[in-house]
Amino acid sequence: MITRVLVGVDFSEASKQALERAGSWATQCGVPLVAMHVLQPPAPMLPEAQIALPDPAWLHTMEDHAREQLEAWIRPYAGASAIVKWGGPAEELVSEADPQTLLVVAQVGHSTLERLLFGSTAARVVRLSPCDVLVVCTEKAK
Repeated sequence: MITRVLVGVDFSEASKQALERAGSWATQCGVPLVAMHVLQPPAPMLPEAQIALPDPAWLHTMEDHAREQLEAWIRPYAGASAIVKWGGPAEELVSEADPQTLLVVAQVGHSTLERLLFGSTAARVVRLSPCDVLVVCTEKAK
């Protein structure tokens, strides 16, 4: 039994299509829609062997901006909520899901070389997920 629909949003056109599909599923199932954006922490810079960590105020500003943008994206979906986290996109989406969640992600079209070099968030989500996953085939992926 699905108790909520969780969708990963990276603000791409593909994730907009995934959000639309997730919204439809949430409405059909009569369950809450939760949209999540995952910010990836910047790598520390090592100038002259000294570690320079990012300014916490800058990180907070990034998080606030992402939350505002995500809330604007979900405004058309009554009762939808937004989550912004830091980390790896696949791992954070999976950590937020439980067995009763329908997890929705976009499959973005990558070349074979890109998949080999960078992997696929959608593939990692499918492999690690504790729940059903809907991979939305976007126009770019066709």
